[in-house]
Amino acid sequence: MSEERDRRSALDLLERHVEHGKRPGDRYVRIVRPREFRRRGPGYVVAGEEVLAPEGRVGRVGDAMRRFLFGARIPSEHEIHERVGIIKGLAVFASDNISSSAYATEEIMRVLVLAGVGALTLTMPITLVIVAVLAIVVASYQQTLRAYPNGGGSYIVASDNLGPFAGLVAAGALMTDYVLTVSVSIAAGDEALTSIFPELYPYRVALGVAFVFLLMIGNLRGIRESATIFALPTYAYLVAILGMLAFGLFRMVTGTLPAYQAPPAWRAAHGVEALGILLVLRAFASGSVALSGVEAVSNGIPAFKPPEWKNARVVLILMGTSFGVVFLGMGVLAGRLGIVPDPTEEHTVVSILTATLVGDGTPYHYFVQISTALILVLAANTAFADFPRLSSILARDGFMPHQFAYRGDRLAFSTGIIVLSLLAAGLIVGFGGSVTALIPLYTIGVFVAFTLSQSGMVRHWWKLKTLERGWWWRATFNGLGAVATAVVAVVVGVAKFALGAWMVLVLIPIMIAVMWGIGSHYRRVRDAMTLERPDPTLPKISPRVVVPVNRLDRSALRALAFARAIASDVLAVHVSETLEEGQRMRQRWERWAGPVPLAIVESPYRVLVQPLLAYLDALDEQEPGRTTVVVLPEFVPHHFWESFLHNQAALRLKFRLFFRRNTVVCDVPFHLDEAFGEASESAS
Repeated sequence: MSEERDRRSALDLLERHVEHGKRPGDRYVRIVRPREFRRRGPGYVVAGEEVLAPEGRVGRVGDAMRRFLFGARIPSEHEIHERVGIIKGLAVFASDNISSSAYATEEIMRVLVLAGVGALTLTMPITLVIVAVLAIVVASYQQTLRAYPNGGGSYIVASDNLGPFAGLVAAGALMTDYVLTVSVSIAAGDEALTSIFPELYPYRVALGVAFVFLLMIGNLRGIRESATIFALPTYAYLVAILGMLAFGLFRMVTGTLPAYQAPPAWRAAHGVEALGILLVLRAFASGSVALSGVEAVSNGIPAFKPPEWKNARVVLILMGTSFGVVFLGMGVLAGRLGIVPDPTEEHTVVSILTATLVGDGTPYHYFVQISTALILVLAANTAFADFPRLSSILARDGFMPHQFAYRGDRLAFSTGIIVLSLLAAGLIVGFGGSVTALIPLYTIGVFVAFTLSQSGMVRHWWKLKTLERGWWWRATFNGLGAVATAVVAVVVGVAKFALGAWMVLVLIPIMIAVMWGIGSHYRRVRDAMTLERPDPTLPKISPRVVVPVNRLDRSALRALAFARAIASDVLAVHVSETLEEGQRMRQRWERWAGPVPLAIVESPYRVLVQPLLAYLDALDEQEPGRTTVVVLPEFVPHHFWESFLHNQAALRLKFRLFFRRNTVVCDVPFHLDEAFGEASESAS
């Protein structure tokens, strides 16, 4: 009974203290539980935030800095409170799509103007085609949100309906596109800033990298807090740009549009190519960046408040409508004024248009440019919301390292956020922060993902044809979306291939191969580790215990005592550099006259690890298959910086033993404080 009570106390971390009352014979038991834990059930305790309390001055300073940068820790049970509604959801998941209206028109014009200023008349027809494709994609994704209310990204839809390989193709395409979303959005934000602050132009790369890491910190604080931070710039941009377009359209209707005249140097820099079908397709491909971000809403359904999929549908409609209005308005006014893009990229089309309508350097001009720069930078937040979530799903399915499924203490997928930041910063540096240089790499991935997602939805409705009324028209609608996005994907790939798109078309298959290899590794591990039938009896192991001993001291004696406690077959091994050193160790060991035999291995080449490993191999040959337990005595100094004063032989040996078959490593630390305590007791 006493043993059962002690076992139960250990499971529940209970301490029983027998205390006496005031009267003789009074006695009671006081049960104490550590304040760091609370009991949820028999043998089930929950660790509180107290277990994470830092130790020492350095630890407290580090924890204070962490709280300042990332905020207080959030327990898992509060996750539902970290979700976003429609207002914040539009800022998080739609800012990428909405913000692309700030540079999509300009990218169309930059390609067309290569054939001369007269070719800019094709800007509006191309804009209308892109808006039509966007409408088809948004309407198609309404079906996806309904069919997959718990999250219907391209990876999930393609995997469920077209198989795991198709899912990996969609995942590889999307992850590539998310990295490019961050780099393109921030580079475009830099251009918006340098349009009104030209002195910043030489520092645009450093500025872009700084923006990336600011976004990283913001997203490591959690999705709800990042939404709060980024909501204001999104709505400020919509107010600024819609106000400017409304004013411009009013002046156009009333016939009071001001005259615009491009600098002669800008006109002279263009007209170097013939206007042909390939140039028109390139312009369409460059403007198709406008469709990026649609996928983000379906990927991010779990981040919305209940009812998740209905809130996501509202955000998707608002996103498409907002972008369509801004994109069409930009195309109409830029065409009517005859704006010519700046070949040096110092002045954006939005800046030129606003300066023409309201005056260069006016407060409203600054308002439009600053809000545009902010939303372009913060539009990268869409990728920060989706890349980590997609990589966590891939990690859950075994196609990405398991570290990507880890959520930090703010319920953010920290590994994915950090990796995305590093990749995007590398692209900004590699391409000099130029939007025009980065655009050819952009959008191919998203259209591949669109096509696979919509094709998967066609298969989905076909499988439900006996259960779902109206399945045929739903399948037809998704089929139309698949055809439209497939055509755009081919056009973008062909038109941008020589301009750099080939890099993306090579990178995606490499990513698929890597993810498939990771999946194969995890499957092999799972097959090797899974129990076919749980056996109540544990396997019997009679290990051989080896204790490497450098010298006979308190640390070595503690390790030897531990070794004797777990096995009767214990052997101490000392590696000496010279014969004299080995003889001195033998003499001291014999004077100690302990119960453990000592083997001495002389190493004339003054190497420690390899001779010891070779000795263990020789022992294994005598009894193949027997488990070897290596008990390492390890000295732990009082301060961490004192570790650099020691050679860390135990650490190096642990690293080598970790990869050795049929070997168990036990670390027996001996703290310097304990040595002083034992010495004091001996003296007393």
